[in-house]
Amino acid sequence: MNNALLWLRREAPGSLVFGLAIALAWVLAAVLAGVITPFDPIKIDVMNASLPPSATHLLGTDAVGRDVLARILYGARMDLIMALAGVAGPFILGTAIGLLAGYAGGWLDALLMRILEVTISFPYFVLVIAIVAIMGPGLKSYIISLTVVNWVTYARLVRAETVVLTNADFVLAARVLGYRRRRIMFSHIFPNAIIPSSVFLMTDAVLTIVLGSSLGFLGLGVQPPTPEWGVMIAEGRTYLGSAWWISVYPGIALCTLAFGLSLVADGLAKVLDPEA
Repeated sequence: MNNALLWLRREAPGSLVFGLAIALAWVLAAVLAGVITPFDPIKIDVMNASLPPSATHLLGTDAVGRDVLARILYGARMDLIMALAGVAGPFILGTAIGLLAGYAGGWLDALLMRILEVTISFPYFVLVIAIVAIMGPGLKSYIISLTVVNWVTYARLVRAETVVLTNADFVLAARVLGYRRRRIMFSHIFPNAIIPSSVFLMTDAVLTIVLGSSLGFLGLGVQPPTPEWGVMIAEGRTYLGSAWWISVYPGIALCTLAFGLSLVADGLAKVLDPEA
């Protein structure tokens, strides 16, 4: 642990350190939401509706009297879950398909790549909306739709790296030594093939959060009264002239988390590929 902290302080890129600080701050805020604020994020209090920021309600209240800060902090839990779950499925599925296709080659590679091309031919956002609309709004539909649609990027990245690594000297040496195909695939090729997709994973997490918030804004994401930043922005858009804080503060929260994850992605790219 001390070695990791020492490395972060002395050798890690500034973007990685700063990005991790922002991301970890939001994780801590989400975990400690009940400690930071005493207010219930879903409790309606019409007598205190649309109150501006004050000493009691630091970020004001929304149109039905719910504390905006409480909803942002508890909403961070949902947005972080959406980011993690939204990239985990595509990453696992796409990595498995890309590794298999790149190493096996032949008819299996051709078949899997045709499936990839068919999937990628559809507009990304439209296909996600269509799947969510068919399955119904909610976190489960959101995760399934992303897994079905977004695996193609990871598959292409891993397949491209696998094809190159298959003919690398260390892989050829492993074959000469009589190592089994499974050992070569998972012990020699896999750890190197996932480096580009691991960097893209953080960038994709940013896009996933924005997409989840967009679906929430359209009413196809997490459903009220569950606090979620996109839903909060959508709920407050009617009151921008009279109660701007209802939408503006969740929007700032969304931007800061996305910015932090973008910095982490940039820092990881520098660490994993210093010559890039």
